[in-house]
Amino acid sequence: MIVTKTTGFSRFYHATRYSIKGIKAAYRNEPAFRYESWAALAMLPSAFWVAQSGMQLALLISTLLLVLIMELINTAIEAVVDRAGTEFNTLAGLAKDLGSAAVLFSLFITALIWGGILYDNFLAS
Repeated sequence: MIVTKTTGFSRFYHATRYSIKGIKAAYRNEPAFRYESWAALAMLPSAFWVAQSGMQLALLISTLLLVLIMELINTAIEAVVDRAGTEFNTLAGLAKDLGSAAVLFSLFITALIWGGILYDNFLAS
């Protein structure tokens, strides 16, 4: 059976709808995604105050988005692993742990970039 996919604006429209559906599902079902969403929302205005250039602003906001992206990927990994079965499997546990580690590293990157920019703009003279 040959499947024809939509193209052009129709494809963009449907892809956007699926993306919004995924974001809503993550927010509804994943406490970590909710916490990180609220943290990003709270930090967003600070980014405009802290940044002294467009590049700094882009970096600060990008780190907030990076954490959310990594949490979405982690959630997707967990959903697939959970769908595959409920019995213990070493590889399934490894997949979940690696996804969680990716989120942790994104938080480290966020702290590093925010800390560096805060240091440059307010402490270094």
